[in-house]
Amino acid sequence: MINELKVGDKVPYFTLQDQNGNNFNSATDTLGITTVIYFYPKDESGVCTKEACAFRDSYHDFTDAGIQVLGINGAGIESHKTFADKNRLPFKLLSDPGNKVIKQFGVKKALFLTGRETFVLNDKGIVIYKFRDFFKGAAHAKEVLEFLKTK
Repeated sequence: MINELKVGDKVPYFTLQDQNGNNFNSATDTLGITTVIYFYPKDESGVCTKEACAFRDSYHDFTDAGIQVLGINGAGIESHKTFADKNRLPFKLLSDPGNKVIKQFGVKKALFLTGRETFVLNDKGIVIYKFRDFFKGAAHAKEVLEFLKTK
């Protein structure tokens, strides 16, 4: 059984590569900065593209508030690079081969696909908010921004 990461939990340790082949280390790269991590099933699918573009369209709202945005799924670096370039995504997409990090976060599958869930970490790497809605990908950026306005 997969443990589900809950509000108040510390982000699990992981190192993944982004679409440019650079390493992202959760132990160091989430400290001192609020971080939004969204898990999505597939590059180039309709709902996933809407979700990524919603984060892109709100990107300045996040960065103006000092928040970094990361997308994660099991696709390879090349797929992420193509997806990011095609959709002009200004944030990192991390490749999670074998869905190890997805499992560490306890993201539940929907149908036969990897789930869609977003986590907000504070500057100490603690989960302060999470949102799950498989069918409303574009709602993730909006829900996170609404939550952050209350902080």
